Amino acid sequence: MWHEVIYNRIAMLRAERGISRRDLAEALGVHYQTVGYLERGEYSPSLHLALRLAAYFEVAVEVVFSTEPFPRLGAETA
Repeated sequence: MWHEVIYNRIAMLRAERGISRRDLAEALGVHYQTVGYLERGEYSPSLHLALRLAAYFEVAVEVVFSTEPFPRLGAETA
């Protein structure tokens, strides 16, 4: 079965803002383990949840999610 991978920056955004998984989950009304599943790419969010995550971080949804891997921060290109 084909499965499309959705990449995300949830962990990075949380770390930048000093937000715990539990605090984020509480703000979104989901179980804290759901945040972990999302961060690890084990679960793709509904469109509604993706938009709520983007709104929570006050960024465009494309800043949080992508169908392509995000470039590593600080990565040098050869």
